Amino acid sequence: MRRALAVSACLVAGAALAHDGEDHGQAAPAVPEERLAAALKDAPTALPWQVGGPFELTDHLGRTRTQADPEGRHQLLFFGYANCPGICSAALPLMADAVAQLEADGVQMSALVVTIDPKLDTVETMGPSLAEVSDDLLGLTGTPEALDMAYDGFRVEFEHLFDDPEHGPIYSHGSYIYVLNPAGEVLTQVPPVLPPEQVSAIVRKYVEG
Repeated sequence: MRRALAVSACLVAGAALAHDGEDHGQAAPAVPEERLAAALKDAPTALPWQVGGPFELTDHLGRTRTQADPEGRHQLLFFGYANCPGICSAALPLMADAVAQLEADGVQMSALVVTIDPKLDTVETMGPSLAEVSDDLLGLTGTPEALDMAYDGFRVEFEHLFDDPEHGPIYSHGSYIYVLNPAGEVLTQVPPVLPPEQVSAIVRKYVEG
């Protein structure tokens, strides 16, 4: 078990943000222009702390994956688990929708989910679970040592809370989505409570320089 998470309420918050069976491809409510402008204005040019670093994991197609995108795309990176009933149920559809919007605008993106439960999320099981949300999501897993390197680099903390009869192990875990450049360097991070339009606007700010 890793260090206790500072924001253990994210599981409850995530459950409240779940899509409740809605199609993640449905259009989100329009975001006022002043909110988008504020998001772009307030987006930091650099994080005030060091986060990120190298990792070498295996994706759900069995390929080795590092922090650098092999096709030179910008990336959205999230740490969670494929069958999470909490904050992941908001973060994963958000990532998929933001990637779809960005790619429609000509910005090439990939969406990565690093598991915090490698016993549950294996190469064989992650793909079908993530595909229920979007085919654009790529699951990553690995050995405990390889995953620890990723957790430590991105300052990821989580804690096993209990075992649910339906969903299995339930974790309290961090909820930020990291925005990475093609080399795998962290540009910024966004919370999973923003609408896809706002996330897309923030990402475009960094992509366009």
